[in-house]
Amino acid sequence: MAGEPLMGEKRWSGHALWRHIGSRGLGHLWRALCVALCAWCIAPLAQAAACEGGQHVRLTRPVEFSAEDLAYFRAMAPLRVLSADAPPMSRYDEQRRTYTGISVDVWCFIAARLGLRYELIPGRDQTVAQKILQVQEGAADVFIPLSLQSERAQRGLFTLPYYESYYAVIARKGWRLPIRDIVDLAQYRVGVVRGVALEPTLKEIVPPHQLFSFDETSSAGLFLALRDGSIDVAVFNKSIFAEKRYLHEYFDLEDVLTLYGNPRAYRFYFSPTPQHERVVAAFDRYLAAMDVTESIAVHEEGERQFIERYVAQRGQRIFLQVASVSAVVLALVLYLSLRRYRRLVRLLERSNSQIRRQQQALQAANQELERQSQTDGLTGLANRREFDHALRREQARQQRTGAPLSLLMVDVDHFKCVNDHYGHAMGDDYLRAIARVLKTAVGRPTDLVARYGGEEFVCLLPDTAAEDALKVAERIRQGVAELGLPNALAAIPRLTLSIGIATASGTSAALQQLLAQADTQLYAAKHAGRDRIHAVVL
Repeated sequence: MAGEPLMGEKRWSGHALWRHIGSRGLGHLWRALCVALCAWCIAPLAQAAACEGGQHVRLTRPVEFSAEDLAYFRAMAPLRVLSADAPPMSRYDEQRRTYTGISVDVWCFIAARLGLRYELIPGRDQTVAQKILQVQEGAADVFIPLSLQSERAQRGLFTLPYYESYYAVIARKGWRLPIRDIVDLAQYRVGVVRGVALEPTLKEIVPPHQLFSFDETSSAGLFLALRDGSIDVAVFNKSIFAEKRYLHEYFDLEDVLTLYGNPRAYRFYFSPTPQHERVVAAFDRYLAAMDVTESIAVHEEGERQFIERYVAQRGQRIFLQVASVSAVVLALVLYLSLRRYRRLVRLLERSNSQIRRQQQALQAANQELERQSQTDGLTGLANRREFDHALRREQARQQRTGAPLSLLMVDVDHFKCVNDHYGHAMGDDYLRAIARVLKTAVGRPTDLVARYGGEEFVCLLPDTAAEDALKVAERIRQGVAELGLPNALAAIPRLTLSIGIATASGTSAALQQLLAQADTQLYAAKHAGRDRIHAVVL
């Protein structure tokens, strides 16, 4: 209890304390106070430094806990957290000697809300498999990030997912391998990092003598084997490879296939204890109500800044190299023959050619990052930002030409029932299926299909009259109906859509008017009973 001395603790009266100071001197006491003060100051700063990204996470709805629950979490011993170096989810910062990334942002946000204490352990000399084993055996408490696997689930506790990524097949650049699906890997020598979630699947496809597992603290050995021809292809996380390619100058490697059929939803992985079961349940409540869009944007933008920083540093090195070579060339012009001078010029030309190729590769990478910034991560459609840009452009063109411009606003009926009954993961699958129907029904290169937000989509159809827009909308509605996706809690026990159409046929319709009318027609369709289309011509 507070105020009572602990076992073995000495209690001093004021007089006894003064005699002790007098006998031992003020120096010992002063040093002890300094050490205690430093420890008190540094401890919160260390954890705060690791938690700077929590502000990039927000909740879509409140999550409440009782005072008893919060007191329980605050009283827990500090959690020992291990992490993989897997950007953008988790990246090791050499200067600060800690991890940053989407996973760390989410962890910090929830830990701060629950009052959990923890320690991020670098573990740089350990493999991913070794770190996972530590959690399973109780030597550590948490591993981040990790995808769900049945064998892992038997030996540990998984939370709900918070980020999805894909594996890619990596090959030497210029090799045109006829690989169109994961089953095509059976005819090649395949490398993979030991312990990753896809390894059991690869073992079922690739003959044992052709599958090479690399058990290392980093992926360097895997890519070295690929570059020297020891293996034909490597299977590796696509987003992590994108950064490592520039960090380690793997410009002779490229991803030849993204394995969209084998997505990986990343989660937190706890050691299996009753105490951790309670923590996982609390984490799941937050994860079910969490929006990490800003964190994803920040850390993907962080990768873009990393590449731009790399280009700047590379340019400085190139400048110094060129300056050095120029000085050597000048000296050789004075002291050596013309033949030697010409030889150095040829060497310089080859160096410049290599520099140009690298700059072209970096430019291509920046273009790819720009494309990703315009795309919705869940459905692969254009995002809200790209739609707003396209709408302004097409509305300005329509004002000049008077050509018809149609806007379809599509909303999934009773989508909350899907999430409540089947779960958010199934809801995401429904949204991806709807996106595929939209892309099929809206097929012209000039048209744009975008995810507008949540379960709402938009279709921008330039040069499309009202009757043609109605046909497109009916194709969309029928296409989703033919999917036969169940929605047990809805009045109609299958998934349906409501669609509102607004068509600008002259030059008087303003942008906001077009949006407002499409939205009005959508709500009219919903109020009329859903699973229908309402349209208006401006």
